[in-house]
Amino acid sequence: MSIELEKQDGIATVSLNRPEKLNALTDEMYLQLSDIFTGLAADDAVRTVVLTGKGRGFCSGGDVGGMLKSDMVEGRKRLQQRHHRMIQSIAGLEKPVIAAVRGPVAGIGFSIALACDLIIASETARFSQVFKNIGLIPDGGSVFFLTQYLGIARAKELVFTARMLPAAEAHEWGLVMRVTSDAELESAALALAKDLAGSATYALGLAKQMFRSMYVPTLEMLLETESLSQSIARLTHDHREGVTAFRDKRKPKFTGR
Repeated sequence: MSIELEKQDGIATVSLNRPEKLNALTDEMYLQLSDIFTGLAADDAVRTVVLTGKGRGFCSGGDVGGMLKSDMVEGRKRLQQRHHRMIQSIAGLEKPVIAAVRGPVAGIGFSIALACDLIIASETARFSQVFKNIGLIPDGGSVFFLTQYLGIARAKELVFTARMLPAAEAHEWGLVMRVTSDAELESAALALAKDLAGSATYALGLAKQMFRSMYVPTLEMLLETESLSQSIARLTHDHREGVTAFRDKRKPKFTGR
């Protein structure tokens, strides 16, 4: 299974399980995550959720193998039915969700972590908005989440530079709740999950919805704008060059068109 689900003592652990590809998401995995989180919303025995990745990375982004294959209409539909449905199922879950991350947390993987309520990172974690490297805009609601976390200036810095943000700096910036050693990541996430699962999780779910209601535009409004902009970006020469260069393991030659 490319995604594993375990439940015990009120805690659901969802694990991305494609370690040989640093858990890069396939189209099937987007749908699986959406279905899993939809199921967790209806499971009263689950009080809190830990989302993590198997192997040495949380998620290196989307699998480039599926790119360059859709036109604007199909690309927009793909974002809405896969990326956006997945992000909304995580962010909208009325239960606490903890992201336990290590290694690469990049592209849509960064978006997934941001959609969770709390992030615990191992010292090996590195966060990056890598979208510009393949000629695309940030997706998965990254602009929405990053702006809420960091403000526009730092959000722009990450998006425009695509630099790797180390775990310690992410903690200083307020993106990460806690940084642990790599060996302690799972136990730290489980300890927090146990504490939350034993608390008034229904009230926490309501508080979570209150936090979501504070911001304008809403996540849904941002995702609609994102789906249109990303569909246009997918038609550009730079996107095609970025994906081709990634596959060829060379530096892309962008032309700004």
